[in-house]
Amino acid sequence: MSEAFDYDLVIIGAGVGGHGAALHAVSSGLKTAIVEAADMGGTCVNRGCIPSKALLAASGRVRELRDAHHLKNLGIQLGNVGFDRQAIADHAANLVSKIQGDLTNSLKRLGVDIIHGWARLAGPQKVSIATAEGEKTVTAKDIILSPGSVPFVPPGIELDGKTVFTSDDAIKLDWLPNWVAVIGSGYIGLEFADVYTALGSEVTIVEALDQLMPGFDPDIAKLAQRILIAPRDIETRVGLLAKTVKPGSPVVIELADVKTKEIVEVLEVDACLVATGRIPATKDLGLETVGIELDRRGFIPVNDQMQVLIDGQPAPHLWSIGDATGKMMLAHAASAQGIVAVENMCDRPRQVDYRSIPAAAFTHPEVSFVGMTEPAAVELGKAEGFKVAVSRSYFKGNSKALAEGETDGVAKVIYREDTGEVLGAHIIGLHASDLIQEAANAIAQRRSVSDLAFLVHTHPTLSEVLDEAYKRAVTAH
Repeated sequence: MSEAFDYDLVIIGAGVGGHGAALHAVSSGLKTAIVEAADMGGTCVNRGCIPSKALLAASGRVRELRDAHHLKNLGIQLGNVGFDRQAIADHAANLVSKIQGDLTNSLKRLGVDIIHGWARLAGPQKVSIATAEGEKTVTAKDIILSPGSVPFVPPGIELDGKTVFTSDDAIKLDWLPNWVAVIGSGYIGLEFADVYTALGSEVTIVEALDQLMPGFDPDIAKLAQRILIAPRDIETRVGLLAKTVKPGSPVVIELADVKTKEIVEVLEVDACLVATGRIPATKDLGLETVGIELDRRGFIPVNDQMQVLIDGQPAPHLWSIGDATGKMMLAHAASAQGIVAVENMCDRPRQVDYRSIPAAAFTHPEVSFVGMTEPAAVELGKAEGFKVAVSRSYFKGNSKALAEGETDGVAKVIYREDTGEVLGAHIIGLHASDLIQEAANAIAQRRSVSDLAFLVHTHPTLSEVLDEAYKRAVTAH
Protein backbone atom coordinates (compact mmCIF):
# COMPACT_ATOMS: atom_id res chain seq x y z
CA MET A 1 0.00 0.00 0.00
CA SER A 2 1.15 3.51 -0.81
CA GLU A 3 2.10 5.49 2.33
CA ALA A 4 0.66 8.64 0.73
CA PHE A 5 -2.98 7.48 1.15
CA ASP A 6 -5.27 6.35 3.97
CA TYR A 7 -6.55 3.50 1.78
CA ASP A 8 -5.74 1.75 -1.47
CA LEU A 9 -9.46 1.77 -2.29
CA VAL A 10 -12.53 3.59 -1.01
CA ILE A 11 -15.90 2.36 -2.28
CA ILE A 12 -18.90 4.69 -2.05
CA GLY A 13 -22.02 2.53 -1.67
CA ALA A 14 -22.35 -0.88 0.01
CA GLY A 15 -24.83 -2.54 -2.31
CA VAL A 16 -24.14 -5.87 -3.99
CA GLY A 17 -21.72 -4.17 -6.42
CA GLY A 18 -19.74 -2.38 -3.70
CA HIS A 19 -19.69 -5.54 -1.60
CA GLY A 20 -18.40 -7.65 -4.51
CA ALA A 21 -15.71 -5.07 -5.28
CA ALA A 22 -14.63 -4.93 -1.61
CA LEU A 23 -14.27 -8.72 -1.33
CA HIS A 24 -12.21 -8.87 -4.54
CA ALA A 25 -10.09 -5.89 -3.48
CA VAL A 26 -9.17 -7.55 -0.18
CA SER A 27 -8.27 -10.80 -1.95
CA SER A 28 -6.06 -8.68 -4.25
CA GLY A 29 -4.23 -7.27 -1.22
CA LEU A 30 -5.79 -3.78 -1.19
CA LYS A 31 -6.51 -1.92 2.04
CA THR A 32 -10.20 -1.12 1.56
CA ALA A 33 -12.95 1.01 3.10
CA ILE A 34 -16.62 1.06 2.12
CA VAL A 35 -18.94 3.98 2.87
CA GLU A 36 -22.73 3.57 3.17
CA ALA A 37 -25.26 6.26 4.05
CA ALA A 38 -28.28 3.95 4.43
CA ASP A 39 -28.66 0.17 4.80
CA MET A 40 -25.83 -2.25 4.08
CA GLY A 41 -26.72 -4.30 1.01
CA GLY A 42 -28.33 -1.46 -0.93
CA THR A 43 -31.42 -1.93 -3.09
CA CYS A 44 -31.03 -5.64 -3.84
CA VAL A 45 -30.80 -6.83 -0.25
CA ASN A 46 -33.18 -4.33 1.36
CA ARG A 47 -35.78 -3.32 -1.19
CA GLY A 48 -35.23 -5.43 -4.30
CA CYS A 49 -34.25 -8.93 -5.29
CA ILE A 50 -34.04 -10.48 -1.82
CA PRO A 51 -37.35 -9.47 -0.17
CA SER A 52 -39.26 -9.79 -3.46
CA LYS A 53 -37.99 -13.37 -3.90
CA ALA A 54 -39.21 -14.18 -0.38
CA LEU A 55 -42.68 -12.81 -1.24
CA LEU A 56 -42.67 -14.69 -4.57
CA ALA A 57 -41.64 -17.95 -2.85
CA ALA A 58 -44.43 -17.74 -0.27
CA SER A 59 -47.16 -16.50 -2.62
CA GLY A 60 -46.08 -18.99 -5.29
CA ARG A 61 -46.54 -21.81 -2.78
CA VAL A 62 -50.05 -20.52 -2.01
CA ARG A 63 -50.87 -20.46 -5.75
CA GLU A 64 -49.57 -24.03 -6.14
CA LEU A 65 -51.47 -25.41 -3.16
CA ARG A 66 -54.69 -23.77 -4.31
CA ASP A 67 -54.40 -25.24 -7.81
CA ALA A 68 -56.71 -28.18 -7.15
CA HIS A 69 -56.72 -29.27 -10.80
CA HIS A 70 -52.92 -29.50 -10.93
CA LEU A 71 -52.71 -31.34 -7.60
CA LYS A 72 -55.48 -33.75 -8.61
CA ASN A 73 -53.45 -34.72 -11.68
CA LEU A 74 -50.62 -35.66 -9.32
CA GLY A 75 -53.04 -37.65 -7.17
CA ILE A 76 -53.09 -35.12 -4.30
CA GLN A 77 -56.11 -33.63 -2.52
CA LEU A 78 -55.90 -30.77 -0.06
CA GLY A 79 -58.40 -29.07 2.19
CA ASN A 80 -58.72 -25.31 2.42
CA VAL A 81 -55.40 -23.47 2.05
CA GLY A 82 -55.03 -20.28 4.06
CA PHE A 83 -52.19 -17.83 4.65
CA ASP A 84 -51.18 -15.14 7.09
CA ARG A 85 -50.27 -11.91 5.28
CA GLN A 86 -48.20 -10.57 8.16
CA ALA A 87 -46.26 -13.84 8.48
CA ILE A 88 -45.43 -13.71 4.75
CA ALA A 89 -44.28 -10.09 5.15
CA ASP A 90 -42.21 -11.14 8.21
CA HIS A 91 -40.59 -13.95 6.16
CA ALA A 92 -39.33 -11.29 3.70
CA ALA A 93 -38.20 -8.91 6.47
CA ASN A 94 -36.36 -11.68 8.36
CA LEU A 95 -34.55 -12.75 5.18
CA VAL A 96 -33.45 -9.14 4.59
CA SER A 97 -32.01 -8.82 8.08
CA LYS A 98 -30.20 -12.19 7.84
CA ILE A 99 -28.57 -11.40 4.48
CA GLN A 100 -27.78 -7.84 5.54
CA GLY A 101 -26.03 -9.25 8.63
CA ASP A 102 -24.13 -11.86 6.58
CA LEU A 103 -22.95 -9.20 4.14
CA THR A 104 -21.77 -6.86 6.90
CA ASN A 105 -20.01 -9.67 8.76
CA SER A 106 -18.21 -10.89 5.64
CA LEU A 107 -16.74 -7.39 5.16
CA LYS A 108 -15.74 -7.06 8.84
CA ARG A 109 -14.17 -10.53 8.87
CA LEU A 110 -11.91 -9.57 5.96
CA GLY A 111 -10.84 -6.31 7.58
CA VAL A 112 -12.77 -3.90 5.34
CA ASP A 113 -13.39 -0.62 7.20
CA ILE A 114 -17.13 0.13 7.14
CA ILE A 115 -17.87 3.85 7.47
CA HIS A 116 -21.49 4.94 7.98
CA GLY A 117 -22.20 8.33 6.48
CA TRP A 118 -22.81 10.30 3.30
CA ALA A 119 -19.75 10.34 1.05
CA ARG A 120 -18.87 12.97 -1.54
CA LEU A 121 -15.86 13.34 -3.78
CA ALA A 122 -13.75 16.21 -2.42
CA GLY A 123 -11.31 16.28 -5.33
CA PRO A 124 -9.05 13.68 -6.99
CA GLN A 125 -8.37 10.68 -4.70
CA LYS A 126 -10.18 12.36 -1.81
CA VAL A 127 -13.54 11.60 -0.16
CA SER A 128 -15.35 13.70 2.41
CA ILE A 129 -17.81 11.79 4.65
CA ALA A 130 -20.59 13.30 6.77
CA THR A 131 -20.88 10.86 9.69
CA ALA A 132 -22.94 10.99 12.89
CA GLU A 133 -19.77 12.14 14.67
CA GLY A 134 -19.07 14.92 12.13
CA GLU A 135 -17.25 15.46 8.86
CA LYS A 136 -14.14 13.41 8.05
CA THR A 137 -11.93 13.27 4.97
CA VAL A 138 -10.10 10.19 3.74
CA THR A 139 -7.70 9.77 0.84
CA ALA A 140 -7.43 6.74 -1.42
CA LYS A 141 -5.28 5.69 -4.34
CA ASP A 142 -8.48 4.56 -6.10
CA ILE A 143 -12.17 5.38 -5.62
CA ILE A 144 -15.18 3.39 -6.83
CA LEU A 145 -18.55 5.14 -7.11
CA SER A 146 -21.36 2.66 -6.50
CA PRO A 147 -24.32 4.83 -5.45
CA GLY A 148 -27.05 2.66 -6.98
CA SER A 149 -30.51 3.77 -8.10
CA VAL A 150 -33.95 4.80 -6.86
CA PRO A 151 -37.41 4.12 -8.30
CA PHE A 152 -38.45 6.47 -11.10
CA VAL A 153 -41.79 8.17 -10.53
CA PRO A 154 -43.15 9.90 -13.66
CA PRO A 155 -44.59 13.42 -13.37
CA GLY A 156 -48.30 13.49 -12.51
CA ILE A 157 -48.02 10.56 -10.09
CA GLU A 158 -48.36 11.35 -6.38
CA LEU A 159 -47.02 8.83 -3.86
CA ASP A 160 -48.32 8.44 -0.33
CA GLY A 161 -46.47 5.19 0.43
CA LYS A 162 -49.74 3.50 1.42
CA THR A 163 -52.23 3.54 -1.48
CA VAL A 164 -49.80 4.71 -4.20
CA PHE A 165 -46.30 3.33 -3.79
CA THR A 166 -43.16 2.03 -5.50
CA SER A 167 -41.54 -1.39 -5.07
CA ASP A 168 -39.67 0.06 -2.06
CA ASP A 169 -42.97 0.03 -0.12
CA ALA A 170 -44.60 -2.91 -1.91
CA ILE A 171 -42.07 -5.36 -0.46
CA LYS A 172 -43.35 -4.58 3.06
CA LEU A 173 -46.72 -6.13 2.05
CA ASP A 174 -48.50 -3.94 4.63
CA TRP A 175 -51.91 -4.87 3.21
CA LEU A 176 -53.54 -6.73 0.35
CA PRO A 177 -55.67 -4.45 -1.84
CA ASN A 178 -58.66 -6.07 -3.55
CA TRP A 179 -57.79 -4.31 -6.79
CA VAL A 180 -54.32 -2.99 -7.56
CA ALA A 181 -53.11 -1.18 -10.66
CA VAL A 182 -49.50 -1.89 -11.65
CA ILE A 183 -47.91 0.76 -13.86
CA GLY A 184 -45.20 -0.84 -15.98
CA SER A 185 -44.81 -4.40 -17.30
CA GLY A 186 -41.07 -4.95 -16.77
CA TYR A 187 -39.58 -7.36 -14.21
CA ILE A 188 -40.87 -5.50 -11.16
CA GLY A 189 -44.43 -5.10 -12.46
CA LEU A 190 -44.64 -8.75 -13.55
CA GLU A 191 -43.28 -10.12 -10.28
CA PHE A 192 -45.66 -8.08 -8.13
CA ALA A 193 -48.62 -8.96 -10.39
CA ASP A 194 -47.64 -12.58 -9.67
CA VAL A 195 -47.54 -12.01 -5.89
CA TYR A 196 -50.81 -10.06 -5.73
CA THR A 197 -52.86 -12.45 -7.88
CA ALA A 198 -51.56 -15.47 -5.94
CA LEU A 199 -52.78 -13.86 -2.71
CA GLY A 200 -56.21 -13.03 -4.14
CA SER A 201 -55.95 -9.46 -5.49
CA GLU A 202 -57.18 -8.39 -8.91
CA VAL A 203 -54.57 -6.59 -11.01
CA THR A 204 -54.69 -4.10 -13.89
CA ILE A 205 -51.35 -3.66 -15.68
CA VAL A 206 -50.85 -0.34 -17.45
CA GLU A 207 -48.08 -0.19 -20.08
CA ALA A 208 -47.32 3.03 -21.97
CA LEU A 209 -45.47 1.32 -24.82
CA ASP A 210 -47.46 -0.44 -27.52
CA GLN A 211 -46.74 -3.95 -26.26
CA LEU A 212 -46.56 -5.68 -22.89
CA MET A 213 -43.11 -6.70 -21.59
CA PRO A 214 -41.29 -4.42 -24.07
CA GLY A 215 -37.78 -5.42 -22.93
CA PHE A 216 -38.31 -9.14 -23.55
CA ASP A 217 -37.91 -11.15 -26.76
CA PRO A 218 -41.23 -10.79 -28.67
CA ASP A 219 -41.87 -14.58 -28.80
CA ILE A 220 -41.32 -14.93 -25.06
CA ALA A 221 -43.46 -11.87 -24.26
CA LYS A 222 -46.29 -13.37 -26.31
CA LEU A 223 -46.10 -16.74 -24.56
CA ALA A 224 -45.75 -15.06 -21.14
CA GLN A 225 -49.03 -13.25 -21.75
CA ARG A 226 -50.71 -16.59 -22.42
CA ILE A 227 -49.19 -18.26 -19.33
CA LEU A 228 -48.69 -15.45 -16.78
CA ILE A 229 -51.45 -12.98 -17.59
CA ALA A 230 -54.45 -14.45 -19.48
CA PRO A 231 -55.36 -17.23 -16.96
CA ARG A 232 -55.13 -14.89 -13.94
CA ASP A 233 -57.18 -12.01 -12.53
CA ILE A 234 -55.18 -9.55 -14.63
CA GLU A 235 -56.50 -6.94 -17.04
CA THR A 236 -54.12 -5.03 -19.28
CA ARG A 237 -54.10 -1.52 -20.70
CA VAL A 238 -51.45 -1.19 -23.41
CA GLY A 239 -50.39 2.02 -25.18
CA LEU A 240 -51.85 4.14 -22.38
CA LEU A 241 -50.05 6.57 -20.14
CA ALA A 242 -50.89 7.01 -16.45
CA LYS A 243 -51.17 10.80 -16.78
CA THR A 244 -52.19 11.40 -13.18
CA VAL A 245 -52.40 9.12 -10.14
CA LYS A 246 -54.01 10.51 -6.99
CA PRO A 247 -53.72 8.59 -3.70
CA GLY A 248 -56.73 7.98 -1.50
CA SER A 249 -59.71 5.67 -1.21
CA PRO A 250 -60.15 5.02 -4.05
CA VAL A 251 -56.92 5.78 -5.93
CA VAL A 252 -57.90 7.72 -9.09
CA ILE A 253 -55.83 7.09 -12.23
CA GLU A 254 -56.29 9.09 -15.42
CA LEU A 255 -55.16 7.08 -18.45
CA ALA A 256 -54.24 9.06 -21.55
CA ASP A 257 -53.53 8.10 -25.14
CA VAL A 258 -49.73 8.13 -25.50
CA LYS A 259 -49.79 10.05 -28.79
CA THR A 260 -52.54 12.62 -28.22
CA LYS A 261 -52.16 12.86 -24.42
CA GLU A 262 -55.96 12.97 -24.21
CA ILE A 263 -57.61 11.19 -21.28
CA VAL A 264 -59.41 8.07 -22.53
CA GLU A 265 -60.24 6.27 -19.27
CA VAL A 266 -60.35 6.86 -15.52
CA LEU A 267 -59.61 3.92 -13.22
CA GLU A 268 -60.64 3.85 -9.57
CA VAL A 269 -58.68 1.18 -7.72
CA ASP A 270 -57.73 0.33 -4.13
CA ALA A 271 -53.99 0.73 -4.66
CA CYS A 272 -51.40 1.52 -7.32
CA LEU A 273 -47.86 0.15 -7.62
CA VAL A 274 -45.60 2.40 -9.70
CA ALA A 275 -43.10 0.09 -11.43
CA THR A 276 -41.80 2.43 -14.13
CA GLY A 277 -38.11 1.62 -13.82
CA ARG A 278 -35.26 3.12 -11.85
CA ILE A 279 -32.99 6.15 -12.14
CA PRO A 280 -29.39 6.63 -10.92
CA ALA A 281 -28.86 8.00 -7.40
CA THR A 282 -26.15 10.49 -8.40
CA LYS A 283 -27.23 13.62 -6.53
CA ASP A 284 -24.87 15.24 -4.01
CA LEU A 285 -21.87 12.99 -4.72
CA GLY A 286 -19.43 15.86 -5.34
CA LEU A 287 -19.03 14.82 -8.99
CA GLU A 288 -18.39 18.43 -10.01
CA THR A 289 -15.22 18.55 -7.87
CA VAL A 290 -13.47 16.31 -10.38
CA GLY A 291 -15.36 17.49 -13.48
CA ILE A 292 -17.67 14.49 -14.06
CA GLU A 293 -20.61 15.30 -16.34
CA LEU A 294 -23.50 12.85 -16.33
CA ASP A 295 -24.73 11.54 -19.67
CA ARG A 296 -28.06 12.75 -21.07
CA ARG A 297 -29.97 10.07 -19.10
CA GLY A 298 -28.25 11.04 -15.83
CA PHE A 299 -25.85 8.07 -15.63
CA ILE A 300 -22.13 8.21 -14.80
CA PRO A 301 -20.24 7.61 -18.07
CA VAL A 302 -17.77 4.68 -17.94
CA ASN A 303 -15.78 2.55 -20.37
CA ASP A 304 -15.73 -1.27 -20.45
CA GLN A 305 -12.92 -1.28 -17.85
CA MET A 306 -15.32 0.64 -15.51
CA GLN A 307 -13.16 3.80 -15.51
CA VAL A 308 -15.16 7.02 -15.20
CA LEU A 309 -14.98 9.09 -18.38
CA ILE A 310 -14.44 12.85 -18.21
CA ASP A 311 -14.74 14.55 -21.62
CA GLY A 312 -14.59 11.08 -23.13
CA GLN A 313 -11.24 10.22 -21.48
CA PRO A 314 -10.68 7.80 -18.55
CA ALA A 315 -10.16 9.67 -15.29
CA PRO A 316 -7.16 8.30 -13.39
CA HIS A 317 -7.98 6.28 -10.25
CA LEU A 318 -11.74 6.87 -10.51
CA TRP A 319 -14.19 4.06 -11.26
CA SER A 320 -17.95 3.54 -11.22
CA ILE A 321 -20.07 0.39 -11.13
CA GLY A 322 -23.67 -0.75 -10.73
CA ASP A 323 -27.01 0.86 -11.51
CA ALA A 324 -25.56 4.39 -11.63
CA THR A 325 -23.62 3.47 -14.81
CA GLY A 326 -26.86 2.50 -16.60
CA LYS A 327 -25.29 -0.54 -18.31
CA MET A 328 -27.40 -3.38 -16.89
CA MET A 329 -29.39 -2.56 -13.78
CA LEU A 330 -28.93 -5.97 -12.15
CA ALA A 331 -27.26 -6.87 -8.85
CA HIS A 332 -25.03 -9.55 -10.37
CA ALA A 333 -23.99 -7.19 -13.19
CA ALA A 334 -22.91 -4.66 -10.52
CA SER A 335 -20.88 -7.35 -8.76
CA ALA A 336 -19.21 -8.36 -12.05
CA GLN A 337 -18.41 -4.72 -12.78
CA GLY A 338 -16.87 -4.33 -9.30
CA ILE A 339 -14.56 -7.29 -9.88
CA VAL A 340 -13.56 -5.97 -13.32
CA ALA A 341 -12.80 -2.51 -11.85
CA VAL A 342 -10.52 -4.05 -9.19
CA GLU A 343 -8.79 -6.25 -11.78
CA ASN A 344 -7.98 -3.20 -13.92
CA MET A 345 -6.88 -1.25 -10.84
CA CYS A 346 -4.37 -4.02 -10.18
CA ASP A 347 -3.08 -3.86 -13.78
CA ARG A 348 -4.80 -7.08 -14.80
CA PRO A 349 -6.73 -5.91 -17.89
CA ARG A 350 -10.31 -7.17 -18.04
CA GLN A 351 -13.61 -6.02 -19.54
CA VAL A 352 -17.25 -6.71 -18.71
CA ASP A 353 -18.92 -9.02 -21.24
CA TYR A 354 -22.49 -7.73 -21.04
CA ARG A 355 -23.75 -10.17 -23.67
CA SER A 356 -23.13 -13.09 -21.31
CA ILE A 357 -24.87 -11.60 -18.24
CA PRO A 358 -28.23 -13.35 -17.72
CA ALA A 359 -31.41 -11.89 -16.23
CA ALA A 360 -34.63 -13.36 -14.87
CA ALA A 361 -38.15 -12.51 -13.73
CA PHE A 362 -39.07 -14.81 -10.84
CA THR A 363 -42.70 -15.22 -11.79
CA HIS A 364 -44.47 -18.62 -11.80
CA PRO A 365 -43.23 -19.99 -14.13
CA GLU A 366 -40.02 -18.00 -14.42
CA VAL A 367 -38.77 -16.04 -17.43
CA SER A 368 -35.04 -15.71 -18.14
CA PHE A 369 -32.76 -14.55 -20.89
CA VAL A 370 -29.17 -13.87 -21.83
CA GLY A 371 -27.63 -12.12 -24.81
CA MET A 372 -29.64 -10.68 -27.66
CA THR A 373 -33.32 -10.76 -28.53
CA GLU A 374 -34.13 -12.02 -32.03
CA PRO A 375 -34.80 -8.50 -33.47
CA ALA A 376 -31.48 -7.22 -31.99
CA ALA A 377 -29.57 -10.21 -33.41
CA VAL A 378 -31.13 -9.66 -36.85
CA GLU A 379 -30.06 -5.99 -36.73
CA LEU A 380 -26.48 -7.01 -35.86
CA GLY A 381 -26.55 -9.60 -38.66
CA LYS A 382 -27.57 -6.92 -41.17
CA ALA A 383 -24.75 -4.64 -40.00
CA GLU A 384 -22.08 -7.36 -39.99
CA GLY A 385 -23.30 -9.45 -42.91
CA PHE A 386 -24.49 -12.73 -41.37
CA LYS A 387 -27.82 -14.53 -41.14
CA VAL A 388 -29.52 -15.35 -37.86
CA ALA A 389 -31.24 -18.67 -37.12
CA VAL A 390 -33.50 -19.71 -34.25
CA SER A 391 -34.07 -23.07 -32.56
CA ARG A 392 -36.89 -23.80 -30.09
CA SER A 393 -37.64 -26.68 -27.76
CA TYR A 394 -40.66 -27.11 -25.51
CA PHE A 395 -41.15 -28.11 -21.90
CA LYS A 396 -44.09 -30.30 -22.91
CA GLY A 397 -41.59 -32.68 -24.53
CA ASN A 398 -39.40 -32.83 -21.39
CA SER A 399 -39.72 -35.88 -19.11
CA LYS A 400 -39.00 -33.98 -15.88
CA ALA A 401 -41.52 -31.22 -16.71
CA LEU A 402 -44.09 -33.94 -17.48
CA ALA A 403 -43.36 -35.65 -14.14
CA GLU A 404 -43.86 -32.32 -12.33
CA GLY A 405 -47.03 -31.57 -14.30
CA GLU A 406 -45.45 -28.22 -15.28
CA THR A 407 -45.25 -28.37 -19.06
CA ASP A 408 -45.89 -24.73 -20.02
CA GLY A 409 -42.76 -23.23 -21.49
CA VAL A 410 -40.21 -22.92 -24.24
CA ALA A 411 -36.46 -22.44 -24.68
CA LYS A 412 -35.43 -20.34 -27.67
CA VAL A 413 -31.82 -20.23 -28.83
CA ILE A 414 -30.68 -17.54 -31.30
CA TYR A 415 -27.46 -18.19 -33.21
CA ARG A 416 -25.43 -17.26 -36.27
CA GLU A 417 -26.25 -19.44 -39.26
CA ASP A 418 -22.65 -19.39 -40.57
CA THR A 419 -20.58 -20.14 -37.44
CA GLY A 420 -23.30 -21.47 -35.12
CA GLU A 421 -22.21 -19.00 -32.38
CA VAL A 422 -24.96 -18.55 -29.77
CA LEU A 423 -26.08 -14.90 -29.65
CA GLY A 424 -28.98 -15.19 -27.21
CA ALA A 425 -31.17 -17.59 -25.27
CA HIS A 426 -34.64 -17.00 -23.83
CA ILE A 427 -36.54 -19.37 -21.56
CA ILE A 428 -39.98 -19.30 -20.01
CA GLY A 429 -40.85 -22.29 -17.85
CA LEU A 430 -40.13 -24.14 -14.61
CA HIS A 431 -36.75 -23.09 -13.10
CA ALA A 432 -35.91 -20.90 -16.10
CA SER A 433 -33.71 -18.68 -13.90
CA ASP A 434 -31.43 -21.63 -13.10
CA LEU A 435 -31.46 -23.10 -16.61
CA ILE A 436 -30.29 -19.90 -18.29
CA GLN A 437 -26.83 -20.10 -16.70
CA GLU A 438 -25.73 -22.87 -19.05
CA ALA A 439 -26.54 -20.66 -22.06
CA ALA A 440 -24.83 -17.67 -20.37
CA ASN A 441 -21.63 -19.69 -19.96
CA ALA A 442 -21.84 -20.80 -23.60
CA ILE A 443 -22.17 -17.17 -24.74
CA ALA A 444 -19.28 -16.10 -22.48
CA GLN A 445 -17.09 -18.66 -24.27
CA ARG A 446 -18.60 -17.77 -27.68
CA ARG A 447 -19.49 -21.43 -28.20
CA SER A 448 -21.30 -22.70 -31.26
CA VAL A 449 -24.47 -24.82 -31.28
CA SER A 450 -22.51 -27.60 -33.02
CA ASP A 451 -20.19 -27.93 -29.98
CA LEU A 452 -22.99 -27.57 -27.47
CA ALA A 453 -25.13 -30.25 -29.15
CA PHE A 454 -22.56 -32.90 -28.14
CA LEU A 455 -22.55 -32.04 -24.41
CA VAL A 456 -24.20 -34.70 -22.23
CA HIS A 457 -27.07 -33.69 -19.92
CA THR A 458 -28.49 -35.64 -16.99
CA HIS A 459 -31.71 -37.49 -17.81
CA PRO A 460 -34.42 -36.79 -16.79
CA THR A 461 -33.80 -33.12 -15.98
CA LEU A 462 -35.07 -29.76 -17.16
CA SER A 463 -31.56 -29.02 -18.48
CA GLU A 464 -32.46 -31.25 -21.44
CA VAL A 465 -34.72 -28.46 -22.71
CA LEU A 466 -31.60 -26.52 -23.75
CA ASP A 467 -29.87 -29.72 -24.89
CA GLU A 468 -32.81 -30.36 -27.22
CA ALA A 469 -32.67 -26.77 -28.57
CA TYR A 470 -28.94 -27.14 -29.37
CA LYS A 471 -29.51 -30.51 -31.07
CA ARG A 472 -32.39 -29.14 -33.12
CA ALA A 473 -30.19 -26.25 -34.26
CA VAL A 474 -27.60 -28.68 -35.59
CA THR A 475 -30.05 -30.99 -37.34
CA ALA A 476 -31.70 -27.95 -38.97
CA HIS A 477 -28.53 -27.31 -41.02
